[in-house]
This record gives sequence, C-alpha cells and structure tokens, in this order.
Amino acid sequence: MAQRLTALVAALATTVLAGWGAGAAEAAPAKIPLGGGSGIYVMKTKDMASSCTLTTIGRAKKTNKLIGITAGHCGVRGQYVLSERYTDRGVAGVVTYTADALDIAVIEFNEKLVRPLRTVQGVTINGFDTRPLSFPTIACKQGRTTGNTCGIAWFSKGHEHYSQLCIVEGDSGSPVVVGDRLAGMVNAYYTFGCIGTETGTNIGPILKRLAALPSYRGFTPI
Repeated sequence: MAQRLTALVAALATTVLAGWGAGAAEAAPAKIPLGGGSGIYVMKTKDMASSCTLTTIGRAKKTNKLIGITAGHCGVRGQYVLSERYTDRGVAGVVTYTADALDIAVIEFNEKLVRPLRTVQGVTINGFDTRPLSFPTIACKQGRTTGNTCGIAWFSKGHEHYSQLCIVEGDSGSPVVVGDRLAGMVNAYYTFGCIGTETGTNIGPILKRLAALPSYRGFTPI
C-alpha cells in the first residue's frame, strides 16, 4: 500500500543516506528496533512509500550480513527502508534483491542503526517450520495493520499456502508462524480483507532461494 509521507520523512530518506557508514560529529542516534512483524516503509520516491511488514530479520551464515525479508511487491532493488514507528532514527536498510515468482524481497540492514528483535508483539520467531502449511494447522501472523491474528490453514500448492488469516493492506510480508516457528509470509488476500482467503509463500522455498544467493546463504533468524 503506497502512501504519501510528510516532508520531514522525505528529507530524512535522502539526507540520512548521505551519511550512511560515515563518521558524524553528533551523538549516534538511538537504534531502530526491527523484527518479524514490524511495520516498515519502502520508499518509492522522496515522498511516497509502500507500507508493509517485515517477515523476519537475521544473519547470513557465510557473510554475517544482517538481512531481512518482506513481500516482493513492497519494493524493488535500490529502494530504501525505514521503520514505520521510528522514521526519525534514519534509514534502516535497502532492498537488495527481489524474486517475482516467490514475491519476496531481501533487505540489507545498517547494523550501526538497527537492533534486531526476536519478538514483536504477539509473535516470537525461534526458528523455521519448512513443512508446507496444510489443513487443519492453526497459523498466526503479526501485521503492521491488523496486528496479531490466527486462522486455519487450508492447503499449500507449489510454493504458496492458503489460509483464513485476517489481513488487509499493509500486512504484506507479515510473518506466518506455527507456534514460535516461521512457516511463511503473507502476500495477498482474495476479494475482501479479513474475509477472503489469505495467500502467501511458504518459508521452505524462500530459504531455498536464499541458499542459492552466495551473500545470503545460511540465513538464520535472530
């Protein structure tokens, strides 16, 4: 969901970037807490952004990079990412990879500015459940718009799952969990939000795609 931001946030998205990684005379800003279920802005232009949800945050085993995942339709490579709640703390990261077939995007985060979280509101991520979601599993999600909701999983087909989770615009990228295990992400809904069927990508195919990318191989959540 794209929305117009204030001039202050627009200026932030351009000026903070210039100082990314550079020394600063001022005191370092407070770190940005982000985890699976956090609301994010993906900057489309200087004053327009997509409102989405971070699926998870963690490290790539090979490179130790701090990265996160969200829905691919939220942004494209090169677009900057801000925390929805802490826009005043700077640019948190940048989209570095997208895969249309899976509708996923990878974000590289600025370690100097971001404090990764394992728990956001009602969802804790302690690992993965790579089994395709299937009936009658009860799955839950944490979204920036509708918060923490649960529903029955109907079935999976290919890399996609279908469930009765309540989602609307802005929940794209929300972590779908079974207990404390990440099972997938939210991508879309059919017909009516919170009434129509939710569909998303299972975590197994996402991890397989990350494993094929040298910089992100061996991704493990915080």
